[in-house]
Amino acid sequence: MKLYPLFADLKGLPVLVVGGGGVARRKVVALCEAGALVRVGAPQLEPELAAWADDGRIAWLRGAYESAWLDGVWLVVAATDDRELNARIAADAGERRIFANIVDDAALSRFHVPAIVDRSPLTIAISTAGAAPALASRLRETLERVVDHAFGELVRLAQRHRARITGRFVDLAERRGFYGWLHDGPVLSLLRRSRPLDAERALLGALQAPSGAAAKGSVVLVGAGPGHPGLLTLSALRALGEADVILHDQLVSADVLAMARRDAERIDVGKRCGGRHVKQEHTHQLMLMHARAGRRVVRLKGGDPFVFGRGGEELAFLRRHGVDVEIVPGVTAAVACAAFAGIPLTHRDHAQSVCLATAHGKDVADTLSGSVLANARQTLAVYMGVEKLEMLAAQLLAHGRAADTPVALVENGTLPRQRVVAGVLRDLPALAKQHAVATPALLIVGEVAAYAREHTWFGELVDAPKGAMPSVAEEACMEVA
Repeated sequence: MKLYPLFADLKGLPVLVVGGGGVARRKVVALCEAGALVRVGAPQLEPELAAWADDGRIAWLRGAYESAWLDGVWLVVAATDDRELNARIAADAGERRIFANIVDDAALSRFHVPAIVDRSPLTIAISTAGAAPALASRLRETLERVVDHAFGELVRLAQRHRARITGRFVDLAERRGFYGWLHDGPVLSLLRRSRPLDAERALLGALQAPSGAAAKGSVVLVGAGPGHPGLLTLSALRALGEADVILHDQLVSADVLAMARRDAERIDVGKRCGGRHVKQEHTHQLMLMHARAGRRVVRLKGGDPFVFGRGGEELAFLRRHGVDVEIVPGVTAAVACAAFAGIPLTHRDHAQSVCLATAHGKDVADTLSGSVLANARQTLAVYMGVEKLEMLAAQLLAHGRAADTPVALVENGTLPRQRVVAGVLRDLPALAKQHAVATPALLIVGEVAAYAREHTWFGELVDAPKGAMPSVAEEACMEVA
């Protein structure tokens, strides 16, 4: 059955809902939000509907259904569990040429209530003509993730300046192009960043610009997370879907890149230890060049752009050159790898703080202070430390960390080939060598690392020899003793 899609203006119009239970309440809520004057007919009302009747928000027609209830109404919803009564309501409504919806009975209904994505004044309705409402709900869930709330603000802004837009672009093709620019250009991006005044200024500036003026590009610094595509944020997915150009790091997984817009240009600007090395200045210039050409650029970085990702340098460079920049945070490796290894970075019994550190660079020994290295109540998470494990272990031991402090190396964290190598600090370099731990790998040092032995739930666990590292339960027993 093919339905004619229709959005009805019910503001100030009387409508009838027959039924006083939970299903009726959901229908009443939607009708009241549309501004309808709702009458509810039923012998009894569930508590919330009864309260609304007492407050005067709805009119209660108390008792058994009567056809006179349909007098003057514009549409009716039958929400009872009595099929015969529902059929009678449908027949009475048909005789009076009143549209009727019979809940869970598509054959008797003259209109269907769709699944709704509400971004008022933007409304997206999904209907299966009553054939599979659960599938319509699943599609609605997908659209809820894709169509963010800034779209409602965009529609309101366009509505407010509709007269200016139609006056400026008399030609329909040019007008459609302008509305496309509203979506693709800086206006929607500014609304997403809670900057409505700047968005309105950008719209008005575009209306005053001469025809054929060059489009202004932008850059989004996007955190891709540690590699698992399920850890991408909704904002990251949206940015990937809108990108013209993607400048990505080596550590961005193929699964994450596969979620980007198919025709986007992909440029690898990764840095590899002992391999090809793209200078940061070259990455800066690529972002600037594509943005100035009017393209939407995504700078896709593993983890979070602002945690050992040089996002701060890139932000400052782009702002100095007048490029519009948006930041989309990502799940940083320390948080994700620890979680996938079953390691709580903080724990009220073992660690009251976390230190995120990088072992990248020749001066790493100087950047880790003695207080950081010696603090047994603090978890230390070290990025890019595989090549410096011997130095790190020596520094930690020299500053007073106990030789049997638990450690864990999380290799390829969150990826299908994840491996967790667990042991104690004194054995750290030997363990890494024995099991050929390679980059990318995150080192976690502290009492919480002991949880890896018992709680790693993803990938492979390579445990230290029995007795080399006490379990959490064994530690508790030793404390009691």
